[in-house]
Amino acid sequence: MKLLIVDDHKVVRDGIRRLIEGLAVSAIAEAESPSDALREFRGLRPDVTILDINLKNGSGLDVLRRLRADDPKARIVVFSMYSDVVYAVSARREGALGYVSKSAPSDELLVALEKALAGETYVDSETSALMKDHTSRETGVSDLTRRELQILHMLGDGRSLSEIADGLGVAYKTVANTSTRMKEKLGVERTSDLVRFALETKGGRMLGSGE
Repeated sequence: MKLLIVDDHKVVRDGIRRLIEGLAVSAIAEAESPSDALREFRGLRPDVTILDINLKNGSGLDVLRRLRADDPKARIVVFSMYSDVVYAVSARREGALGYVSKSAPSDELLVALEKALAGETYVDSETSALMKDHTSRETGVSDLTRRELQILHMLGDGRSLSEIADGLGVAYKTVANTSTRMKEKLGVERTSDLVRFALETKGGRMLGSGE
């Protein structure tokens, strides 16, 4: 297996090297920036790329898109400090085969590598549980009214409840009460959870239906 490690922290790259010592790796390349990543990717043509989501001078998701554009068959495992549905869903949507949080047990990264090498998908157990919870909440979207979908979409655009109230020409209390009903329908507790949900589904079928 030829492996490319893209991470802007040397200690992480060194840690991954130690972790994979028992694997049959024939060549390893490293990169810490988007430009380095693309150059090393083209030079090595790795079987699997381990990609951090936060990089110097750029986003790991942007790098993911560029690598996949260069080679649609690229096998990529995102290795992130975030156990967050937003990042996991985004990475999978952009074509990553694996998603592993840096807080996950180290053997989960090894499993993700083996799965990716075989062309299979894998998400670490903690993030996977969050994604399943997200999926279960999606069933509540069908109960949202058109106005609730509109407010959810505006939350996804980064607007506060006050800005949404001004934009819709209604009282702040009206938007706050609507937000409370949305939380009950989607099974979440905080407005920040609504924002995450909106970001996860932004541009998709559900939010698009409310525009």
